[in-house]
Amino acid sequence: MDNKTRGMTITYNVGAGLYINITNRCSNDCAFCIRLSADSVGGGDTLWLEREPSREEILNDIKSRNLADYGELVFCGYGEPTERLDDLLWLCGQLKQTDCPPIRLNTNGHASLIAGYDVAHRFAGLVDKINVSLNAADDFEYYELCRPAFGIESYRGMLDFAVKVRGFVPEVWFSVVNGTTDAEACRKVAEDLGLTLRVR
Repeated sequence: MDNKTRGMTITYNVGAGLYINITNRCSNDCAFCIRLSADSVGGGDTLWLEREPSREEILNDIKSRNLADYGELVFCGYGEPTERLDDLLWLCGQLKQTDCPPIRLNTNGHASLIAGYDVAHRFAGLVDKINVSLNAADDFEYYELCRPAFGIESYRGMLDFAVKVRGFVPEVWFSVVNGTTDAEACRKVAEDLGLTLRVR
């Protein structure tokens, strides 16, 4: 079941995780994005937000759940969570003061590009796992497939973020969507940077 605040789905279930939908803004416009063809994940209510909920609304929504029922909390919805970096990290800080499951961030890796400075250090002690969407084996394919707001340099910015944040977060890996790119070529990119690749 999804939790709704004034008609908006903020938290929703996927497997053993409690997923948290905090924004619909995204610096990518990926050709394969599920939100181009569906309004939700897993048949629940729409993940399109009427407005961005306040961080207090999000926290209250999360706390309304029995967090002991979940294996992890995952910031992942119909937008890029780091578009609201300050609110995201505030929420993680509040949650870390409770007996909460591990916190994972699913991200396109544009956090530093969005903020305009290197933000990798800000995740220390707040996020336990980060899944960075690699999506392509080179910058040209990435530009064509993900249509990033920051242009052709977005790919390098994403790689740089992943490498740097690895120094502050216990688990960091890359991922690709099965069938959208050459997974083995992407695996080589990940391995060259000292990270693993997961195909989802």
